[in-house]
Amino acid sequence: MSLQPSKKAVRETMTLKRTKDILADLIAFETVSADSNLEIIRYLTDRLEALGARCIETRDATGKKANVFATLGPDIPGGILLSGHTDVVPVADQDWTSDPFEMVERDGRLYGRGSCDMKGFIAATLAFAEGLDAGKLTQPLHFAFTYDEETGCLGAQNLVNDLSHRGIVPDIAIIGEPTEMRVIEGHKGCFEYTTRFTGLEGHSSAPDDGVNAAEYAARYVGKLLELRHILKSRAPAGSAFEPPWTTINVGFFNSGVAHNVIASKAEIGWEMRPVQASDADLVNQTLSDYINYTLLPEMQAVHPEASITQDVVAEVQGLEPMEDNAARKLVAELTGANGTGTVAFATEAGLFQQLGVHAIVCGPGSITQAHKADEYVEIEQLDLCCRMLDRLGRRLTA
Repeated sequence: MSLQPSKKAVRETMTLKRTKDILADLIAFETVSADSNLEIIRYLTDRLEALGARCIETRDATGKKANVFATLGPDIPGGILLSGHTDVVPVADQDWTSDPFEMVERDGRLYGRGSCDMKGFIAATLAFAEGLDAGKLTQPLHFAFTYDEETGCLGAQNLVNDLSHRGIVPDIAIIGEPTEMRVIEGHKGCFEYTTRFTGLEGHSSAPDDGVNAAEYAARYVGKLLELRHILKSRAPAGSAFEPPWTTINVGFFNSGVAHNVIASKAEIGWEMRPVQASDADLVNQTLSDYINYTLLPEMQAVHPEASITQDVVAEVQGLEPMEDNAARKLVAELTGANGTGTVAFATEAGLFQQLGVHAIVCGPGSITQAHKADEYVEIEQLDLCCRMLDRLGRRLTA
């Protein structure tokens, strides 16, 4: 028996090594969501164009953030999309044991901001693309790398709108968020809002002469908590989510300047994670009615210029499990998975599903490592991802 490694084993080993090299490059780009990502997008675009990819760039209104959508293979409808976001969360006030923007290999792990969430997957897709014979692809192979996923999936929303206008609709999308290479067919939506109250300040000894924004904001929070209780009773039968109902969270409440001053301003940051669209409709309609028919009339009876406004930070639809999902079938075959699951955290997958794409979430690493100091991805996880992509490549070039 020959002791020489098979060509398949050598190819996968080389792909993994190349993935690690690319990941080191990607981690070195400090793509915190508050900053520009143009340098990493140029890096990704240059590498893809060198392989013959047709690239489309979409930017935000400032011109400082960009997506890239690239295609290898025949210029025909459909195809497979591999998607990931380039932005990462901040490292400020986190106690890292090494430079967060320099990859460190230790004990079978690769440390660095974004290693898990989700530059590891992006690196694997680039290494995979470099090993392909694009001329043999029987259908399009697309790559989508986006901005500002961490702040409301803003880049993916821009990208999906652009693809819709261009009439580009891949058949299947694999979004490589960290799932430990499990096949995830559903997740909740993520709707984030900032609600602002403007009242009338005054001395606390005469509360009826002012409009206390803090008090009206507190009543609004009370309504959110009432809705939270109602939503528990609306959990769909057989819901695959944990918890099975739509949740509401109040993230921050800012108001006031002193104990003896009627607060003229208040601000609430809150979110809900719907399991079904009807829950989001219920919450938004109930709050709108409460503002327009209760809170605002009371405030304006004292001070006509009082106001309540709301900013939509993000309204990202969930990924709804589908009875017939070609992406689920494909990725289960590629990974050998015997089943699928759901997660509570949101991804860009629901946006692609809205475009008409069969979408699935599957990528290396664990979400429990994301956003933390000393973020890491297991090398074994990257290897599993490389193996999945290698099997995909053999299918697409058969």
